[in-house]
Amino acid sequence: MDPTIDVASEITAQLGECPVWSEAEQALYWEDIDGRAIHRLEPSTGVTSSSQLSSRPGSFVQTGKVGRFLVGTEHELAWFDFAAGAEGTLTPWMALEEAGTGNRLNDGRCDPAGRYVVGSMFEDANSGTASGILHQVTADGVGAATSLELERDIGVSNGLVFDEDRARMYFTDTHSQIIRVWDYDLDSGERRNERVFVDYHDLPGYPDGACLDADGCYWSASIFGSRLTRFSPDGKVDRAIDLPLLTPTMPAFGGANLDTMYVTSLEHDRKAPQAEGGVQRGALLAIDAGVQGVPEPTFAWMPD
Repeated sequence: MDPTIDVASEITAQLGECPVWSEAEQALYWEDIDGRAIHRLEPSTGVTSSSQLSSRPGSFVQTGKVGRFLVGTEHELAWFDFAAGAEGTLTPWMALEEAGTGNRLNDGRCDPAGRYVVGSMFEDANSGTASGILHQVTADGVGAATSLELERDIGVSNGLVFDEDRARMYFTDTHSQIIRVWDYDLDSGERRNERVFVDYHDLPGYPDGACLDADGCYWSASIFGSRLTRFSPDGKVDRAIDLPLLTPTMPAFGGANLDTMYVTSLEHDRKAPQAEGGVQRGALLAIDAGVQGVPEPTFAWMPD
């Protein structure tokens, strides 16, 4: 039986990304990179609200305080306090790259030990420029942090997922159409034994954002492929869900039992034909996929 797919919010995004479920609030946050906004949805009431930013958010992660996030924005990290209907407070914390290079931060998430791993990309994704860097940020617990470069020469950083049970890290450069996997040491943050997890060349679209379910399977948004694809831990296609829009960007699990999959999307070309039975580009989808997700870790430190 095909899963139920609904439009979860009346808000659409120019470049929707990074759905994040807040267990404490029973609410979903997601961002509009080009619209410079973070949105919030309470599924139980349908109430949505938005908070504007002064710069483009590439990704964001939760902290120990409800409504406060660590955001990778442009070339730096900043603390962000959500303020419905207003411009939230964005407080710069540390620069990861030089300003003015044409790079901006993109996909990122915390590993299970609370490090923020975030990658960058050249802002014109169609230029073919591979100037992105993958950063790993570790806080010392008293306000300072160290930043380590894990990788360089990346086209578009995406698909970051950590599997604590299998001690793995997944990552893709969307341009390469290859999802890679490493053994990941939570104590040291080191990755070893790089190998190909999935070769996307014969699959629809390109690998974009991803998430992990409770079975250890990797869900990938196939941007320009109108599909979500579930891969088993050995990299085999386990399941595919066709979507009513061309450009899904990232899935995440939410809901009281983490059994609703939320999927963001890219507005793309308003003049291009939509998929048959399609919905508005840039929509947030909610899917009853019949599986559960796993809770997302939070960053290991935050200011008072």
